[in-house]
Amino acid sequence: MPEQSEVVCLVNICPEKWPARHRTYFGSLEIHSPAPGEAYAVTPVRGCRGVIDLGDKRIMEYAISAREVAEDIARELNGDSGEGSFHGVFVAAGKTPTETELIGARQRLREFHQRLVAAADLEWERTRNPMFITDLERRAARQLGLEKPWLYDSKPAVECPVCAERIKPGVAVCRGCGAILDRARAAQFGLIAPEEEKKPAEAQKKNGGK
Repeated sequence: MPEQSEVVCLVNICPEKWPARHRTYFGSLEIHSPAPGEAYAVTPVRGCRGVIDLGDKRIMEYAISAREVAEDIARELNGDSGEGSFHGVFVAAGKTPTETELIGARQRLREFHQRLVAAADLEWERTRNPMFITDLERRAARQLGLEKPWLYDSKPAVECPVCAERIKPGVAVCRGCGAILDRARAAQFGLIAPEEEKKPAEAQKKNGGK
């Protein structure tokens, strides 16, 4: 089936890798993502022809412009995360994206990421459970360069036997009260003087010698 010669530019400013898009009228299309250091990646999209089955072995062909194909794909990708989502994919007006188009897309992407982070912050305040934070929200925080307590899966916490502060298992010193919980590790990292490690052994020798 003859292809349309028109070509438009589908632009992606997000490093996320997308699975190939499939359509009955053109088959499969791989969406390019920018490599490290690149501001954007371009996927050329061509027009094609679709077919309507009229029955009785009759068909009707119709033209689908490159812009219609590209806008359909951009709409699918950007809407992948629900209403109002935007993943940095847009159709350029010309053969290459203009600086104005890129600035606008970056702003939209940033605003979407900020909404995701705000939603994650609210969920974290409510539950303090990282399992309720989605991968999309974590990715948004990383794209914005933010450090959030919900970015990382928390390990089981234990209580300090001295002050009952919640701490990670295996720590050498309690961050709350400063109690030394693991003398060997504390000495290994220079948190206590080596002499303090030797004193119990020396005292034991003296007692044994009496």
